[in-house]
Amino acid sequence: MNSIFDTHISQHLAALQSLTAIKPAIEDAGQRIADCLLRGNKVMLCGNGGSAADAQHIAAELVGRFLTERKGLPAMALTTDTSILTAVANDYGYTEIFSRQVQAHARPGDVLIGISTSGNSANVLTAMDAAKFLGCITIGLLGREGGQLSSLVDHAITVPAPQTAAIQECHILIGHLWCAMVDAALATKA
Repeated sequence: MNSIFDTHISQHLAALQSLTAIKPAIEDAGQRIADCLLRGNKVMLCGNGGSAADAQHIAAELVGRFLTERKGLPAMALTTDTSILTAVANDYGYTEIFSRQVQAHARPGDVLIGISTSGNSANVLTAMDAAKFLGCITIGLLGREGGQLSSLVDHAITVPAPQTAAIQECHILIGHLWCAMVDAALATKA
């Protein structure tokens, strides 16, 4: 009988192995992020629950540093300002908490990364609509079959694992891969 440890590790490894099938999509999205930052545009990220934490984590790696010493890069998690989140939720509804921030901060050529294991988070869908309207590049970091977001975004990265935890573990790995790509792009530009 497998232990909880063995079960979780085998699910994690299977999810990781599935990433090889979507390597081109991961790398293409990473290149879009690097190009965005090299142009002087910004990266915005949003998600709910664990995906909100991943949005904050990836933004922190870009603003701070990832593997190499470099200048801070313009990245922001739309999940962090409780005054904005609660004011917008109260005045407009929870579905608008990210889209209002996109309307306020997004410029053509910016990137919005929406993180959703189901691909059906209403507030992420609304944010993507706002970003597309403003001329942003949209990336979905998704799970299972990708949900509604997969057909709405410019670049859908869908981790096909059935377990939410395994999807989230892959999402942060993909975020780290993107940060490494950004570091490499900046190093070649210097």
